[in-house]
Amino acid sequence: MALNKSMHPRNRYKDKPPDFAYLASKYPDFQKHVQTTLSGRVMLNFKDPEAVRALTCTLLKEDFGLNIEIPLERLIPTVPLRLNYIHWVEDLTGAQGSPSRGIDIGTGASCIYPLLGASMNGWYFLATEVDDICYNYAKKNVEQNNMADLIKVVKVPQKTLLMDALKEESIVYDFCMCNPPFFANQLEAKGVNSRKSIRAPPSSINTGGVTEIMAEGGELEFVKRIIHDSVRLKRRLRWYSCMLGKKCSLAPLKEELRKQGVPKVTHTEFCQGRTMRWALAWSFYEDVTMPSPPNKKRKLEKPRKPLTFTVVEATAAELHSQALSIGQTHTSHVESVTYWLESILTDLKVLHNRVPSCDSELRLFLTAVENTWIHARQRRRQHRELPKAPEPDTPTADSLDPTPAQDLTDHPSIGEESKAKQASEKDTDVPCKTSSTQEQGSSASTIFPNSSSVHNFLFKCLLNVKVEDRDVLVEMHWVEGQNKDLMNQLCTCIKNSLFRQVAKSI
Repeated sequence: MALNKSMHPRNRYKDKPPDFAYLASKYPDFQKHVQTTLSGRVMLNFKDPEAVRALTCTLLKEDFGLNIEIPLERLIPTVPLRLNYIHWVEDLTGAQGSPSRGIDIGTGASCIYPLLGASMNGWYFLATEVDDICYNYAKKNVEQNNMADLIKVVKVPQKTLLMDALKEESIVYDFCMCNPPFFANQLEAKGVNSRKSIRAPPSSINTGGVTEIMAEGGELEFVKRIIHDSVRLKRRLRWYSCMLGKKCSLAPLKEELRKQGVPKVTHTEFCQGRTMRWALAWSFYEDVTMPSPPNKKRKLEKPRKPLTFTVVEATAAELHSQALSIGQTHTSHVESVTYWLESILTDLKVLHNRVPSCDSELRLFLTAVENTWIHARQRRRQHRELPKAPEPDTPTADSLDPTPAQDLTDHPSIGEESKAKQASEKDTDVPCKTSSTQEQGSSASTIFPNSSSVHNFLFKCLLNVKVEDRDVLVEMHWVEGQNKDLMNQLCTCIKNSLFRQVAKSI
């Protein structure tokens, strides 16, 4: 289980993740699901529902003294994430460690929120459930933990949320909480058309019955129904809250609350490992204290390290000599290395333009529109084996009606890490000096369209060539795109091609 520093400050797992080795030594039912690597690290397969269930039951037993049973065909909750929600409800109500009354809409087989709230704070819960299997397990889990005096589990009809559950109640509750069904249909539940292709696949199994993970209209319509119930109930609850599985649901739900004239609205984020959830809360009481939502101005992420390789002094000197032998007029090793890099990029059909740079450094802005490097070795082999056709007369750069290379002012989305944004926004402040090579450029850098203006691409990056001691350092800084592994592949291909150019003269 990964540790996420963005967990709620009071979450017991924030600074002390579960010790799998210790838990395995103490609980035989958990021990049979762990594996020990050759390095001695104890691992758990989070895609195995039995292993996930064993972890949840073990943590509840070890850390909260709770004994529960969960069927594999129903939702298996993760303890740290649910604990985040409990702590946030404490923040909403100011009822940490003190009695409070809450409603858990769709409590599930585990009945985890009422059990945690009752065991930690002595809260009283009305726990509703529409599914027969979940209802029976929830009642059993409450009874075997001797919580029946604090937790009342009730079976309600399908599509019942708050109105029907409270029609025979006259109590004013402090809060309600809910994990809505996240998905609208089976395809969405499987990630079809709802998960970006560039995202890594889920690291854990998705369990749950139909009523637990799917609802008509998904979580957005489900929570809107709770909002409409709350407009009728108003001050029967001090706080209404829901946990969301998609960040994109947050804005339309806040807009719906605005339309309904709800005076107090706040939200937060729940983090556990690679899992993110969002929570929304609202109240019709003017005197409630609202926890502040997460700070939008997050701390700036550390710049990503660029991909690099070094052209040692002797190799750079040889490349410089080769460039001079074919009529180039370079005055530095950096210029010659850049010339050969441009030649390689041209062969690979990678769009590139030179961008403003300083005396000791040259920069190229690259846009890869197709993967031409993955099978470069096979193509070279085939090229050697086939007879060569006569080479046609090479047209001059002027006859091709070249498009002049442009700077990065046309590209709106280059990040800080590439430094190109600074150059485009403040080019009058950058002490750049354009050498004769930069003015002339290779024909390759001028016959391509401006690479920053291309919209359909695999990725874009900034390539820097600069002096480091007496060697030449080549850096590739990620800008944007589909897959960083593709930039890694291109970097390897460029490096190998450059060193192969040197080997030709040996």
